[in-house]
Amino acid sequence: MQKPNPDDRSNNVERLEQMVQNTEQNIQEANETMDNNELTASQKEQIKEKNQHRQESIEQFQIEIQEEKAFREGHDLQ
Repeated sequence: MQKPNPDDRSNNVERLEQMVQNTEQNIQEANETMDNNELTASQKEQIKEKNQHRQESIEQFQIEIQEEKAFREGHDLQ
């Protein structure tokens, strides 16, 4: 039987920062898609709502990044 993996938080900040970058890129691509004149008003509204959710996710990621940085400082993780 395998032992459970220990809680490895050593790369959490970098992983979360990458998630922020990916989400920002998704927002940018969605905004570019909205320039398509063939989209209906409903489709554009869906994109706007999705981008709002993405922005909220970014805000949560940033909170988690600060928490992970504080954890690192308290536990001397690099």
